[in-house]
Order: sequence, then structure tokens, then C-alpha cells
Amino acid sequence: MIKLEQIRICLEGWVPSTLATCDGNGVPNISYVSQVHYVDAQHVALTFQFFNKTHKNILANPQATLLMIDPLTGAKYRLALVFRRTEVSGPLFEGMKAKLAGIANSSGMQDVFKLLGADIYQVMDIELVPDSTMLPPPIPKNTLFSLREVFTKLGGISDLAELFAQTLQLLTRYFMVEHAILLLADNAGQKLYTVETLGYSNSGIGSEIPFGYGVIGTAAQQQTPIRITHMATEYTYVQAMRAYLQQHENTQSLETSIAFPGLAQPHSQMAVPICDDRKLLGVLYVESPQDYYFSFDEEDALVSLALLLGQLLLKLQPADHEASEVEASLPAADEPVSVAALSGSDNPAVIRYFSENQSIFVDQEYLIKGVAGAIFWRLLQLWQSEGRYLFSNRELRLDKLLKLPDIDDNLEARLILLRRRLAERCNFIAIEKAGRGSFRLAIDKPLSLIRVEH
Repeated sequence: MIKLEQIRICLEGWVPSTLATCDGNGVPNISYVSQVHYVDAQHVALTFQFFNKTHKNILANPQATLLMIDPLTGAKYRLALVFRRTEVSGPLFEGMKAKLAGIANSSGMQDVFKLLGADIYQVMDIELVPDSTMLPPPIPKNTLFSLREVFTKLGGISDLAELFAQTLQLLTRYFMVEHAILLLADNAGQKLYTVETLGYSNSGIGSEIPFGYGVIGTAAQQQTPIRITHMATEYTYVQAMRAYLQQHENTQSLETSIAFPGLAQPHSQMAVPICDDRKLLGVLYVESPQDYYFSFDEEDALVSLALLLGQLLLKLQPADHEASEVEASLPAADEPVSVAALSGSDNPAVIRYFSENQSIFVDQEYLIKGVAGAIFWRLLQLWQSEGRYLFSNRELRLDKLLKLPDIDDNLEARLILLRRRLAERCNFIAIEKAGRGSFRLAIDKPLSLIRVEH
């Protein structure tokens, strides 16, 4: 018996599928299907775009026949289907909506292809159509081997920053991914922030996207992988942020935004949520300027990789007892040389902290905001008032002025983000790792700290 997962290539949409239905009187109707979506081993979903003849027929007679063609071998498959239900929201609906948007853009049918629902069918039988053309199948991808290699290499990593960088580099090496972004979720569960990128002229470290907007935000909100095989304008980052700002009327956020590094016109996009125990930790995003660049094989691989990343993200966050041991080994008072040694040298750099959104500006240039901005300001305050330059993660986590959450504060990731932004935007301040759970603040220029209240 032919299984649905064996012919998933037919569901990629390279060749239109044909759906046959009958009304209550047995009168047949044939229609082309713009999208057949794989749900699970026993179900597929078809788009319900308007109340057409097909939808009327299945409401009267739930049996249907679907003809699909393998685009690589020419083999034809006939599927016996039974209509079960229509979904108008949720992960499946949003994934089909995103994919349909790409098909609409590529065919100039944006005003026609509007998804109203996802019709779910149970697959009762699959048969190979006799005498259909059967070309030799292509050499299959060795996705399992590639995934094994990636898992092996990531499993030996003990540093969070190395995990971020190696994940994207391994995607290039084993899956030929040329553009990728790794984002983590904030504690409030409202937006994602970029911690690592690959293949872009600007890194975009620290750039943000809210839940529910674009392919990345939608994948985060629904906690489901979304793969688009054609250019879908409304799912690009630029269009997503424009829609967000129009809805929230918050143009001031543009003043403290970091340019997102994504392609201006991605023709293939895939966003995979990174979760642990059903809680969203982040999103792994890949894209390409080519149509149909990512198939079901890449989707399966990235979903599996995301499961590993979820475990490693939690594992590599230093535990409190580990950080406590590091803190106990720190000197009671750091050498108070930082401020005094720098006074009277160069003109001081002006560091402005805006308490309204915890944003930091260095000599009029935006650096960072939010939790990372608050952390940076606190470090500078301690450096200025106490001459300190050595710190531990635990003391920041327990600092009452920072008001970090007791759990899931992503402190290590925030410090990595801050370190990367400083390396890109500020050549006289650096955060250097001083051991597990500790770091050193290096400042090579006198600073003038200004706090701005609103």
C-alpha cells in the first residue's frame, strides 16, 4: 500500500492537482487545486477560498477523488478522500494562508486567492494510476546523514555564543542554506530579537519582530513551522513591520530600531519555532532568492534541529549554583583603576540612557534597548561609582534595580547580544568572557553618563 508520506513531493505544488467531487444528485465537477497541504499520515488539507462549486459539493457529498502528479518522475496517484471539517484559524490555517500568499504573488492573483478556510480530508486509499509515465527517480538527498552530523557537532558545544554561530554555519555546510537568522523570544512573549545571522551585509543583531507579523512572527505565535515556496510580499519583514506600526500607531519605535537583515524579496522562506515543553524559546529562520528552495526534507530536518536547540538553550544557561561558585571566587573589590586612569585623557564619550524604553545611545548613535539596555546601564553605573570591571551573571540576576524575572530571563543570551552590538558599534567598550558565569567590562575611553527621564 502506498503511504502519503512517500509521495509528499506531489504536494509541493510544482504540478497542479485535480479534484473531482459530486453534488447531491451525483453530478460531477472537476477543479484544479492551488494547494494540497500535508497534515499527517492520514490527512490532507485543501484551500477553501470562496464558496465555489467544489465546497458546495463536499458539504452535500463528502467523498472526493484527488489526482496528483510526481513532478520528478511523472507518476500519477489517485487519492480517495472523505471530507471531515473546515478550520478557519489556528496553526494549520495560518501555515496554508502564508503558502497561498506566495502562490498568489507569483501568479498576480493577490486579490483572488484569499483563504477562507482549510478543508480537512481523510485519505482512505492511494493508488498508482496504471500506465502513467515513470522516469527514473532522482538520487535522494541524504538528509538523515546531514542531520546526524549537525547533531553530533552541536552536542559537544558548551558555550551559548558558540551554539548560535555554529548552528547557522552547519546549516550552510550540510543543507546549503545561504541566508539564516536565529531569534529568541522575550520574556513577555510579545516579540523576538535577533541573536545570530548568516549571509547578510549587515548583521542585524538585536533587530526585533513582534509575534503574529510576517512568516517569523506567525510561526512564533502559532508555534508551528511555516514554509513558503514563492515570493509572498506580506510575509516579508518590511511589510510585517509596516503593518505592525500602522496598527499600533507607534512610529517612535523607528528611532530605536535595528535594520532587519532579511532579503528584500525572498522567494523561499521557512520559519521553525524552537520550543521546550510547548513553551516558545525562539525561531530558526532560513530564506532564499530562489523559488522552491526548501522542500519537506529541509522542513523535517529543521523541525528536528529546533527540538535539539530547545534542549541546548536551556542546558547552556548557567545554573544559579554554578554562577554562585564563580561569584564566590571573585575579588571582594575590583581594582579601582578604570575611571581614574581614563580621566583627563580623551574627550569623554556621551552615553545616554532613556528610561522610557531602556534604550542606549552612544554619541548620538543608537546601540540597544530593552533588557540588554538596562543591563548595560547598570554595568556602567557600577563601573563609574565603584570602579568595578568584573561581574557575575548571578549578581545581575539578583540585582533588584534590574528587576529581572526569577526564571527564564535569558540573561546569558542578552549579554551575548550586548557584546555583539558593542563590537559592531562601539570600539572603546567591550564585554569579555571571564569564565563560566562571569565577564569583564573593558573601557578604553572616559565616559559621560546621562540618564533621560520621560
